[in-house]
Amino acid sequence: MAMVRVEHLVKTYGAARALDDVTLEFPDGGFFGLLGPSGSGKTTLLRAIAGFVLPETGRVFIDDEPVENVPVEKRGIGMVFQNYALFPNMTVAENVAFGLAVRKVTEAEKKRRVAEALELVQLAAFGARKPHQLSGGQRQRVAMARAIVTQPRVLLLDEPLSALDKALRVDMQIELKRIQREIGITTIFVTHDQEEALTLSDRIGILKDGRLIRHGPPREVYDDPQDSFTATFLGDARIFSGTVEAGGLRLADGTLVPGVRTPTVAVRPENLHLSVAEPDLPCRLQARLGQKIFGGALGTCLLDWRGEVIKVLGRDADFRDLPESGPVWVGWRPEHSIQMSG
Repeated sequence: MAMVRVEHLVKTYGAARALDDVTLEFPDGGFFGLLGPSGSGKTTLLRAIAGFVLPETGRVFIDDEPVENVPVEKRGIGMVFQNYALFPNMTVAENVAFGLAVRKVTEAEKKRRVAEALELVQLAAFGARKPHQLSGGQRQRVAMARAIVTQPRVLLLDEPLSALDKALRVDMQIELKRIQREIGITTIFVTHDQEEALTLSDRIGILKDGRLIRHGPPREVYDDPQDSFTATFLGDARIFSGTVEAGGLRLADGTLVPGVRTPTVAVRPENLHLSVAEPDLPCRLQARLGQKIFGGALGTCLLDWRGEVIKVLGRDADFRDLPESGPVWVGWRPEHSIQMSG
């Protein structure tokens, strides 16, 4: 296990800054998720920690040891790539053992550690198989075993579950969390899947245009995103803007959102309540029902408010009796008003 820290990392590609003065600490033994849109710098940051990318300026530390000039193979890093990169001509056991072979580990020690790694990922009986004889989830676990068999100080995961279908991805999220907890290794992973990041991570960091926008525990960042980009990127949110006055935020239609002291406020769609009659809620406005979307037990309603869309999530049963294209009220409690600083 090891603590990882990066300080003031800058990496450019031509005129574009892939990393723009990024400073961040990854706690010892934690599971840290890096999120952001394409081109935000999250994979570049991961590869800079691994040593595959050399930043122009800044420092990378592992357990307070500067490693920006240390070769990849000497940093104590285990890495799982998006495509797993398994050797098709080798057995599962040979794939897992590959990193040990180049480290000149004795044959007896190699067998012991390979067996332990396969046991950890619940593939003890699959050592003699070839990668083409495995399912996608099993190949992902082989890649994990190969990364951890060398007993690295840090495990880096570059969108390791993106190639899996949704049901298998959910199963593998549970497996990843279990494996990480059992070995206690500091893990940093890149994902574009917000739900995956919230499920797996102890802490998350959100990047945009090479800059670190927000970081912290997932629930804290979700409940208090602090800026419009984070609010809409992590989950979903309806952003309202208006004029701040003594009683709160006055919206363009005259609605007053009480208690708000910023010109922008966000509300999560799961915290909005729909009704035909005016609700007894301090925060409420009138809109027109545009579309009801069936999603099983949960449903979605899209409302038209002054030509803008408001999304409401809730139980499908609660939406069934709402009038098609009719006027409705949407309201929320004051504690669900997220005040935005930017």
